[in-house]
Amino acid sequence: MYLEYWNLAEKPFENTPNPRFLYPSEQHREGLRKLLYGISEEKGCSLLTGEYGCGKTHLIRTVVKNLGAAYEVAIINCPMFDGKEFLEEVLHQFGREGERASRIECFRELSNFLYENVAQERTNILIIDEAQIIDDPEVYEELRLLLNIQLDDRFLLNIQLVGQPELVEHIKKYPQLDQRIAIKFHLGHFDRDDTVNYVKYRLERAGSEEQMFSDAALFLIFKISQGIPRRINNICDLCLMEGAQQKVESITEEIIKQVF
Repeated sequence: MYLEYWNLAEKPFENTPNPRFLYPSEQHREGLRKLLYGISEEKGCSLLTGEYGCGKTHLIRTVVKNLGAAYEVAIINCPMFDGKEFLEEVLHQFGREGERASRIECFRELSNFLYENVAQERTNILIIDEAQIIDDPEVYEELRLLLNIQLDDRFLLNIQLVGQPELVEHIKKYPQLDQRIAIKFHLGHFDRDDTVNYVKYRLERAGSEEQMFSDAALFLIFKISQGIPRRINNICDLCLMEGAQQKVESITEEIIKQVF
C-alpha cells in the first residue's frame, strides 16, 4: 500500500526467505561459504545455529538456490516426529510416497533411494530447519544411522541441521551424532554498521534510488531491533506505511517513536 508513494518496485522488508534479499554481511558470507563447502566436499553433516530472526532460514534457502540440477534436496521445516514418522517424512520430501509397515522398511527404502541417486552421480541433501524442536531420541538416532550409510569415499546423504542455539546442547546429549558433525557455524546479530547497511541494501533491492531513513532513524532502529533482521524488517515496514500515510519526505525518529 506504500509502494507507489516511496517509488518502490516491491516491498523491501518482508519476513520471507527470498534469497534475492539476503544481505551479504561478513558473517552471512562466511556461513554461506561453509555450508556450501560442507555440501560440495560431502562432509556428511553441518550445523547452523543462530538466535530467532537472525536469517538462518534465509541463508539456508540461499544455499539451496546455489545448488545445481545434480542435487536431490529434501527440506523438513517442522520436525515434530517420532523415529518412523521422521523417516516417512524424509521419503515424502524426496518424493517417495506409499505406506510402510515398519521403521526398517522405511530405512531400507530410503537407503536404496540414496544409493540409486549416487549411482546416477546425484548428491542427496536433507535440510532440517527448526531442528531444536526435535524431542524424540529416536530421531537423533535415525540421523546418526543415516550418516552411517556411506561408500568408501563419500556419504550417501548430506544433512544440514538448522536451529536456535539450544540445538547445540541437545545434540551434545548424543555424542555419536555430535562427533559426525563436520561443520558448525553460529549466526549472530548485526552490529550498528550492518544494521544500517542492511536497511539500505534491501531498499536498493526493492528499487529505491535514494535513502529514505535519516541517520538518526537508522540508529534508533538498531537500538530497538538489537540488530535482529526480523525485528528490523518489522520496524521498517511499519515506518514506511506510517510515513506514506503522513506523506512525509523521509522516515525520522519521530515516525519510529509513533510506530513503536
